Amino acid sequence: MSTAEIKQTKASLIEWINQITDSKTLTAIEALRKKSNNDWWDELSDAQKERINEGLEDIKAGRVMTSKEMWDSLNQP
Repeated sequence: MSTAEIKQTKASLIEWINQITDSKTLTAIEALRKKSNNDWWDELSDAQKERINEGLEDIKAGRVMTSKEMWDSLNQP
């Protein structure tokens, strides 16, 4: 998205938000705004963070396979 497109999108959204009268819609937009300020990592469980870190360690250790290798392994009889 170009800078001009971003500016146009923002202006369009601001205009749209200014016209909203439904409190449920405004509440949903506010929740989205608050959520977008959070780091997704902080919302993961400890188990999820551990699995991601294990995956990163696998990559560092070279324990990886191509997509083709993965699909081929699933097609084995």
